[in-house]
Amino acid sequence: MATEQTSPAWRNGQCGSFTIAAIPDSQNYLDFRHQRSAGFPVDGHRMFQQQIRWIADNAASNGGNIVFATHLGDIWQNRVQRVDPGHAARGLIAATEAQTDGQPAVFPDGVRNHEIPMALASMQLLDGALPFSIVPGNHDYDAVWVDHRHLPDPDNAYGLHQGIRHFGGLDGFRSVFSDQSPLFKDKPWYVASNDGGADSAQLINAGQCQLLHIGLQFDAPDSSLAWARRVIKQHPGVPTIVTTHKFTDRAGRFAVGGSLDMSLVDPQDNNPQMVWDDFISQHDQIFLVLSGHIGGQGHGIARNDEGNLVHHLLSDFQPRGQVARQAAPQHQGKTLTGDGWLRLLQFNLDDDNPSIHVRTYSTHYGKYSTQVPDYGRWYKEAEQQSHLSDAQFRARDDFRIALDGFHQRFAR
Repeated sequence: MATEQTSPAWRNGQCGSFTIAAIPDSQNYLDFRHQRSAGFPVDGHRMFQQQIRWIADNAASNGGNIVFATHLGDIWQNRVQRVDPGHAARGLIAATEAQTDGQPAVFPDGVRNHEIPMALASMQLLDGALPFSIVPGNHDYDAVWVDHRHLPDPDNAYGLHQGIRHFGGLDGFRSVFSDQSPLFKDKPWYVASNDGGADSAQLINAGQCQLLHIGLQFDAPDSSLAWARRVIKQHPGVPTIVTTHKFTDRAGRFAVGGSLDMSLVDPQDNNPQMVWDDFISQHDQIFLVLSGHIGGQGHGIARNDEGNLVHHLLSDFQPRGQVARQAAPQHQGKTLTGDGWLRLLQFNLDDDNPSIHVRTYSTHYGKYSTQVPDYGRWYKEAEQQSHLSDAQFRARDDFRIALDGFHQRFAR
């Protein structure tokens, strides 16, 4: 699906205050093993449905303030095959389970019969309430494997102790979230797609203003970036937000290196630095990038080729498991779900000092992060932030981004 239209000026009056919801990695909610039927203390999928229902209930169409929602990827947890046919044809063979301590294990029945249907049932709650986007993360590919040429090495000095992993096949993702899905097909706000919907673009209307959103698949290949350039050209001058699963780390840097960097072995794909160099930095209308993948939160700022600022945010709360711990203190094993936390980005673009108020809200607890006294005690260690004070940790989940030069960049 693609359009050849040229968008009108993005601003024809007041934007008003509006909110975009960023939905972090939901893989632990939808893991078929994280349900009561599998002996888990809570039903993870019900927590995720509660989160999505809350977004729909607070959409602008229902009297709320949310005009758009973007899922940051890693929708479900497990994989359905060891290697997808496309990569196998290129000779990228998976290592044996003995060589990788069981990493390539797959759960086709768990994914197809439980995780994918639960993901669809949840995201359908947004249908008709507001425009939204879903990008595939590394867990959403049919196959995830350690390449036989790059085996795990516990003593590797470059962070490759888990080996170099590949990701391939999107048949599962496209079975529910393709550009032909009833969720997106013929929706006026769903304006372009690529690779069967693995990459997509949406228009966001807020008051008398319009923004563009581009969703890119994990470590977007060259073909995805070429498509995204065409989308930008078709919507000149429209302030643009990009969502891709992996981009920012906790320190606010580009998330490059380590065992999940596909670009080390596959020249067709692009790591975050490459996505920045070859696409984002070259298009001045991109002012914000959203990502997940790395448990925790981060905020970085980079200057594009025009010298303007591009903010990029990490939002991923999958290491959080307080809800399940509280439900069953005696439970043996991990309790990770995400505890209902999501990111709310409240935009204020009308005054002389435009800004985004970034807040973190739990639909399970019904509270913002600033309203939970034990917030730091619950989550700092799991997100490798123990060196921060509780106040510093809490401040990472409630802060303002000053959009300096926004009005000059996007003329009124």
